[in-house]
Amino acid sequence: MLLAPLAVLTIAPLARAEEPPPPSAEQIEAAVKADAAGVTTPKEDVEAAPPPLPRHKGVVLESSLGALVFLGRFRQIAPPAPWLHAQLGYEVFPFLMFFGEGELAFTDTSVAEDPSKARAFPMFGFGGGARATVHVTERVALYAQGSVGALKADIANNALAIVGFRDAESLGLSLSGRLGVEWYQIDRHIALGLAIGLRDAKGFAKTGPESDTPLMLDASLALRYTF
Repeated sequence: MLLAPLAVLTIAPLARAEEPPPPSAEQIEAAVKADAAGVTTPKEDVEAAPPPLPRHKGVVLESSLGALVFLGRFRQIAPPAPWLHAQLGYEVFPFLMFFGEGELAFTDTSVAEDPSKARAFPMFGFGGGARATVHVTERVALYAQGSVGALKADIANNALAIVGFRDAESLGLSLSGRLGVEWYQIDRHIALGLAIGLRDAKGFAKTGPESDTPLMLDASLALRYTF
């Protein structure tokens, strides 16, 4: 019966010997000062932040909203037109994309005719081309693109013929070039763009003895999504 109390008295000092000693007054004071100064002890096992994901490359859908301005003699017929443009392409390389495009604009004949006789009409076109891109930084890029397509005014038969633009009522060859800048967002699928383009719309040249260069200028803001 006396062995059990003796065992307890023997083990208790050993258990207290294994406990770590309490911090000294100097250690407590140093910890309080470090906490007040906002100092944290570095941890060697903290992993470094992962690198940012690369810009996404693949199928690209881009939609633009802007204005189409007529520089040839067609400007004597119609005012600048609100302009919608969309293109779908595939980036073969980060610097090269092939695409197909479609466009729609709305204008009228109010420059040449009084309001009671002016005709409002849409213009539509389609085509395809290629875009070359140069990245200035990780999130900013410049591009140049060229395309070949067709463009026409969707208006009643002979409505433009009587003012000298018969060919504009049918699909005519359109050669265009465009320069732009893109700003890639934190979401690697999305980019915003700003572009300006110039085209030679053959069907919008005025018929007759006087020469005409049917140039059109477009400027737009764009939203791009890469799938």
